[in-house]
Amino acid sequence: MLPNTGRLAGCTVFITGASRGIGKAIALKAAKDGANIVIAAKTAQPHPKLLGTIYTAAEEIEAVGGKALPCIVDVRDEQQISDAVQKAVKKFGAYTIAKYGMSMYVLGMAEEFKGEIAVNALWPKTAIHTAATEMLGGPGIESQCRKVDIIADAAYSIFQKPKSFTGNFVIDENILKAEGIQNFDIYAIKPGHPLQPDFFLDEYPEAFSKKMESTGAVPEFKEEKPQPQPKPRSGAVEKTFRIVKDSLSDDIVKATQAIYLFELSGEDGGTWFLDLKSKGGNVGYGEPSDQADVVMSMSTDDFVKMFSGKLKPTMAFMSGKLKIKGNMALAIKLEKLMNQMNARL
Repeated sequence: MLPNTGRLAGCTVFITGASRGIGKAIALKAAKDGANIVIAAKTAQPHPKLLGTIYTAAEEIEAVGGKALPCIVDVRDEQQISDAVQKAVKKFGAYTIAKYGMSMYVLGMAEEFKGEIAVNALWPKTAIHTAATEMLGGPGIESQCRKVDIIADAAYSIFQKPKSFTGNFVIDENILKAEGIQNFDIYAIKPGHPLQPDFFLDEYPEAFSKKMESTGAVPEFKEEKPQPQPKPRSGAVEKTFRIVKDSLSDDIVKATQAIYLFELSGEDGGTWFLDLKSKGGNVGYGEPSDQADVVMSMSTDDFVKMFSGKLKPTMAFMSGKLKIKGNMALAIKLEKLMNQMNARL
């Protein structure tokens, strides 16, 4: 594990969900350096099944050398977030590091606060053992998980980087490998046992599934086999792509420089592409001539709504209607392009 060097002494860390689990692990890691911790979480009263409140977390933080400010915060309530930030500023002067749950906004905030606040997203490569995974995964799930320590160490590594390190989507294992960590068994609940990949990463190879089954474990889900593509039909999707094609220009292609692949389910679905790398741009049914930079999966209805401005891509992503693989910066570029096309669609 990464050693504590005291580099975060005097820094203020605003952590949502810090009363238990991963959030608390990050808090304790930073607190050992003498950091100020704002514990922004909902649990003020003991939960019948989940241990820890913002007040018990504050006691643990101060016991290891940090300073704590427990705040009752529901992240869905903008006013509660604002109040907690104001309390943090009043008590600690300012907050300089933050953990956010909505990674779709990382690149936008990284640009907005460039030079002032670094904004990065951190994802676990595997399932992490917490009280929540116990409840959702059932008995025995812990053997497929890593300890929260790996997230705490990865976050600590990010905290030590300069403000220029911003707008990144970081995988815990990758950043720790860059720090020189080679033995990841130290993070495993059951060293040597196959690990469950994190649900939000697009990584669940068939070989891993077979490896789990060979040890007697039953994977929660398996990768679906690709289904034959239906023939394209005339309809709302085809009409949308036709209008998009008519809206393309060399300027749009030059400003975007990306190829988008759409995996659409439902009527008129199948695989469609939007090529904004080739001269003049191109759209069509099937696979593009070059590899896609971004793959978007959604229903045909939501696709039409998104391109016509009736469904914001960010909201579609956060609500689970839209799944994105690939370059998130280019995904955000497409959202800006859609805003320009909405009037015609």
